[in-house]
Amino acid sequence: MKLLENKVAIVTGGSRGIGFAIVKRFLEHGATVVLCGSRQETADKAVAAIKAENPDAAVEGIAPVLTDPESVRENFEKVKNKYGHIDILANNAGISARDSVYDYKPDDFQKIIDLNVNAAFYCAQEAAKLMKPQGGGVIINTSSMVSIYGQPSGVGYPASKFAINGLTKSLARELGKDNIRVNAVAPGVTNTDMLAVLPDAVIQPIINQIPLKRVGQPEEVADAFVFLASDMASYVTGEILSVDGAART
Repeated sequence: MKLLENKVAIVTGGSRGIGFAIVKRFLEHGATVVLCGSRQETADKAVAAIKAENPDAAVEGIAPVLTDPESVRENFEKVKNKYGHIDILANNAGISARDSVYDYKPDDFQKIIDLNVNAAFYCAQEAAKLMKPQGGGVIINTSSMVSIYGQPSGVGYPASKFAINGLTKSLARELGKDNIRVNAVAPGVTNTDMLAVLPDAVIQPIINQIPLKRVGQPEEVADAFVFLASDMASYVTGEILSVDGAART
């Protein structure tokens, strides 16, 4: 069953990791997908990887400056003009850090807020403006398990994800009247390239604290995005869906 047939989706941070898995899952479920990369070459590389597996995949890559609302507006309007509608926004782009509060540089903190919070707001705002006249749509933000439990260092990242939860819940209340659903997915420890660089001595204690005794796969997180984007979640809005193997640390 294709849950997103005839839908047009924009996925920010779609060139790698969880975002890339979201793009592929959306395509598998019949959507046309526009993925956003940090640079055009990274977006093109991701598209080429998908096309190598499926030459007919309905995917293209763009590289808006997500921290610039005018760049977001111009690029989203181009997508709307090309395809006629934008049905789904997966607000996935983000960065993290593990700096101690004693060493945290204000500029580094601001970079996280700019991309993880401000850019998510700019994208959600522009998507909502384009979705309202067409009768509705879906916005899904990427949160994190640390938005619920915090983390012992790198306070900027959990702070940004707490903000994403507030953005999600508030926009769900505001945009419901326009038939725009807004939800978030909060992944736990997930097997991405960021995790791959950690030694087993670091990863294993983390796994031991997860009831399912394993880390998540990007595709498992992407499946939650598919559900929330689909009509199967037509009465779900304002939710923060944890996909973390019941990790509560």
